[in-house]
Amino acid sequence: MKTKVFHRIIMISMIAVSAYGIRPLAKESGLSGSRPNIILVMTDDQGYGDLACHGHPFLKTPNIDRLYTQSTRFVDFHVSPTCAPTRSALMSGRAPFKNGITHTILERDRMALSSTTIAQVLKSAGYTTGIFGKWHLGDEDAYQPHNRGFDEAFIHGAGGIGQNYPGTQGDAPGTSYFNPVIKHNNSFVQTTGYCTDVFFRQAMVWIKQQGDKPFFAYLATNAPHGPYHVDKKYSDLYTDKCKNKQAAFLGMITNIDENLGILMQKLDEWGLTENTLLIFMTDNGSAAGSGIYNAGMKGGKGSVNEGGARVPLFMRLPGRTKAGVDVDRLTRHYDMFPTLAEIAGAKIPAKVELDGRSLVSLINNPQAKWDKRYTCFHKGRWNKNGAPGRWGTGDCNPDSYKLKNFAVRSEKWRLVGTESLYNIDKDPGEQTNVIAANPEVATEMLKAYEAWWKEVRPLMVNEDAPLDTGKPFVEQFKKQKSANGIPEWMPPEI
Repeated sequence: MKTKVFHRIIMISMIAVSAYGIRPLAKESGLSGSRPNIILVMTDDQGYGDLACHGHPFLKTPNIDRLYTQSTRFVDFHVSPTCAPTRSALMSGRAPFKNGITHTILERDRMALSSTTIAQVLKSAGYTTGIFGKWHLGDEDAYQPHNRGFDEAFIHGAGGIGQNYPGTQGDAPGTSYFNPVIKHNNSFVQTTGYCTDVFFRQAMVWIKQQGDKPFFAYLATNAPHGPYHVDKKYSDLYTDKCKNKQAAFLGMITNIDENLGILMQKLDEWGLTENTLLIFMTDNGSAAGSGIYNAGMKGGKGSVNEGGARVPLFMRLPGRTKAGVDVDRLTRHYDMFPTLAEIAGAKIPAKVELDGRSLVSLINNPQAKWDKRYTCFHKGRWNKNGAPGRWGTGDCNPDSYKLKNFAVRSEKWRLVGTESLYNIDKDPGEQTNVIAANPEVATEMLKAYEAWWKEVRPLMVNEDAPLDTGKPFVEQFKKQKSANGIPEWMPPEI
């Protein structure tokens, strides 16, 4: 009798799963297809060492530290040496040069229109999508996030608030880190407050409005990128320990940390914590902090050494990720695209060719099989014809820079240029060049780099883009101001 009752319960459960899409309890511990909300927080110019939980001697980041203890941490995670390339790899799952992004300015920051974004893929799986803060993948309308898969877009222009460079890149006139002018769903608003506070605030307002529909919130702060402007109450925490610029840089990080704490508190209050994948990462090595503390690494922002590209990656989804566990496998920024797609149960279109691979297996088991691969880095940023100043002189042919400012990594080795090889397992600080003792390793890695360059070189579609253009962001702002004015940003209470 008991057996019959048990089988009847099982049959009813299976019918419920089929009819109502209820996931059986046996799958609740799995990450693939779990369809959580996703919040990706990425800061700008903050390095691996710019965190108290990574050993910084005096920087205060209590909320990021708390997230660290609650997360699965990828401790050998690498991005690009500078910001726009990293953002394109994150959005597309492809090496930055394949998106046409070889710089952060001069039209070479525009993500190729042929690239499919993770926002588009998540939308196809029923997610609502929002970006808050820094886009930096093209200021022309076709390149803007509202045309690249984002339902909600609340962004500044250019590569940083107030920046303006030759070509189409240029932020709204008169904007600044305090009370920035923001483009909200293709219309400009005048905000009140400090930029990081404003971006977190709008993100939280939007998150609260989503109800039961799964969402993807990409919260990409422009801080702590220069100029180093922040309220004195934050910079004053560090003025007795370092130079003024560095104190402001660290103060900006503490302000970010404070906002992350508020976000985590609100997720708790709204009952969203248990079903929200919260991710924290940064976009390149430290800009102003590497001279203070760099976690033993060589190089900072713009370097192809470890310190230029190794960054934090924390991932927290209670019950599905493991708290306090480190994953020590070589991983890259372009791995995030297939990872998020798998977690969301989203189908990646067959036409999309990815360089990345999903991290889900490593999240489930840090010792899972992870096939070896070589991964390549290049600083880019070569000269450009027609550009003023230092970008307008010298050789502008990318092929002339093929063997300059590049690196190749494997799990064990880092090849830097053609003449330096480091055993990262034994020498993570890259102090001892062992290329003479391991020429066959260097030869194999250089061969992998040559193949990579041959693959990416034809896809550098922005190299000949003209610079004698208008500035769409600026022009749209002026047109709106003249016609209707710039309304004040009045976010609802959270």
